[in-house]
Amino acid sequence: MPCCILALLAIFGPRLILLGIWLFNNPYLQRAVDSFLFQCLGFLFLPWTLLAYVFAVNQFSAGPYLGLDTIGIVLVIIGVVLDILSYTGSGYGNRNRLRGYAG
Repeated sequence: MPCCILALLAIFGPRLILLGIWLFNNPYLQRAVDSFLFQCLGFLFLPWTLLAYVFAVNQFSAGPYLGLDTIGIVLVIIGVVLDILSYTGSGYGNRNRLRGYAG
């Protein structure tokens, strides 16, 4: 049961945070990502990466067009890793349900 709660938080947690930022503090999101299309794609497919990038641009950068410093790049890389782990973790967790798995 606790694993299910952790999986739900990993999948829906960053999306809920991004939805809150979009509803209540839109300039925070607009400073990092101008395009509504990229905001939607990040929300659907890479929520941890988008959240890390928005935080990095607003906290550790002088502006969205000046690039990120080292801390910002590390945060975005952590976001990418969390996205990969949230997508691949379900396959590892359900490995016993797969036919022909001999692990």
